[in-house]
Amino acid sequence: MPEGPEIRRAADQLAAAMVGKPLTDVWFAFPQLKTYEPSLLGETIEAFETRGKALLTHFSNGLTLYSHNQLYGVWRVVPSGTEPNTTRQLRVRLANADKAILLYSASDIELLNADTLGAHPFLQRVGPDVLDATLTVEDVRERLLSPRFRRRQFSGLLLDQAFLAGLGNYLRVEILWHAGLLAQHRAQDLSDAQLDTLSKAMLAVPRLSYKMRGSMKKYHEEAAFRFEAFHRQGKKCRRCGTVIEKGVLSSRPFYWCPGCQF
Repeated sequence: MPEGPEIRRAADQLAAAMVGKPLTDVWFAFPQLKTYEPSLLGETIEAFETRGKALLTHFSNGLTLYSHNQLYGVWRVVPSGTEPNTTRQLRVRLANADKAILLYSASDIELLNADTLGAHPFLQRVGPDVLDATLTVEDVRERLLSPRFRRRQFSGLLLDQAFLAGLGNYLRVEILWHAGLLAQHRAQDLSDAQLDTLSKAMLAVPRLSYKMRGSMKKYHEEAAFRFEAFHRQGKKCRRCGTVIEKGVLSSRPFYWCPGCQF
């Protein structure tokens, strides 16, 4: 599943193609959304907003398209009037005179107004977005130590969108490696120095991932962002030389260094 940095980069690409340009074509696959098609023609998209792994497309008439890619959803940007040859199921098409954006395979799609947007169950439950520039290290530390989260093991906490939106499995692995901590720890058991290091990593790692726009597939030694533990089982830790191990935590593959994470 794409994580916060990948969703934000996708939103940037959609915005570059669509923001401020009148819509010439609006199509939805789901019958309950069909009635909105005429009212969106001629309107513009004002912004694409991410809330963790959810994407909000804000239209000039006050409506907002909520979409969550989950495991299989994907957006594509193509020249207007064209459609890729694919076996994926098209769910949404929005086009202007030059470009079209296509959403494939996603099933969690809704059109919301200001009232229903504020009451949406996912958006009500989700925590602060790690890519929100106003979120500080102090905010993260305070959240870690809150009664709601201080007793939670990091194995599950760092996948819980109610804690911090946009974190996922590869970020969980990398954050804990950078903090030098095992996934079984809880915030209430950490020293002040450990809390500071972890809080900084929770913002620095996803923000660097977003900024450097890495493919998450292959890195050269000089790359500004690279995986230190994720998918590196059997390889030596670049920090201490111990071999990286692989296991399963919270039903997801987990990677760690037994030499410098403790």
